Amino acid sequence: MSMDLNGANILITGGTGSFGKRCAQTLLERCSPERLVIFSRDELKQWEMAQTFPMDRYPAIRYFIGDVRDRDRLSRAFDGIDVVIHAAALKQVPAAEYNPFEAVKTNVLGAQNIIDAAIDRDVKRVLALSTDKAANPINLYGATKLCSDKLFVAGNSYSGYRETRFAVVRYGNVMGSRGSVIPFFRECAANGVVPITDERMTRFWITLQQGVDFVLRCIEDMSGGELYVPKIPSMRVTDLAEAVAPGCRREVVGIRPGEKLHETLISEDDARHTIEYDRHYVIEPEFHWWTATMRTEGGRPADDGFAYTSDANTEWLSVEQMREMLDTL
Repeated sequence: MSMDLNGANILITGGTGSFGKRCAQTLLERCSPERLVIFSRDELKQWEMAQTFPMDRYPAIRYFIGDVRDRDRLSRAFDGIDVVIHAAALKQVPAAEYNPFEAVKTNVLGAQNIIDAAIDRDVKRVLALSTDKAANPINLYGATKLCSDKLFVAGNSYSGYRETRFAVVRYGNVMGSRGSVIPFFRECAANGVVPITDERMTRFWITLQQGVDFVLRCIEDMSGGELYVPKIPSMRVTDLAEAVAPGCRREVVGIRPGEKLHETLISEDDARHTIEYDRHYVIEPEFHWWTATMRTEGGRPADDGFAYTSDANTEWLSVEQMREMLDTL
């Protein structure tokens, strides 16, 4: 079942984003892919990325302009591709609420397009990135990503006799990614006041490199239908503010629309289908018509009533640990 990424033809949708760039760097340094296709819709970001990864120094890399909404373009881009890492999404919560049809077109219909194109082009493995907001969603972005997750899992049924297999990775906040709270707190620190939505708030945290490493391990491990969740630490927002902006005054401003007090990566309802491993969990699909049984070697069923939430986590980051992690960014 294992897959070797050395010599593989790999495509990353949303390849010019924070995750895409770090993933590309990691693949080029560790795996020597035959071809690494950066698929995104912004020519400026592709040009900027090409300054760091020029084709004359990295002969495997390709820059392919396209949109996941365009199935024909995906079909062309997937020609000869072995592995697709799907990181493209409209992910800003307020923007998705104000532009709901656009969020559906990219996050839901885009997922359908990737599934269809991958099957038609005989892509071997597709791994889609999800979000904590897809677990018990309360906003449109989370709802579209939950729908996307279900589509990718069900895509294994559509694959039929073909070898194409689909899986999903879900994790929490990424340190230092664009639009995250850490850069925002750093900006606010200059004024001496840090806005806190709620002092009880907790969040899961993972570094960008840890996210990339986990995704690459899951691609090598997946057999189709898994929803992977890494075991990662939590942190209180008050401790995060102290780590990022020490000595600043905190101003409680209230929870924003579409925001949760605590994050959920695995709900209690999902626990019935969850297998726990040493470093991660796997949520098995409700229906898996494409295989009689899912793989459970090395794991054990989650406890009855289990839920993986940021407030009830067993692993927590201290202020000092967060500062050490931020120094590595």
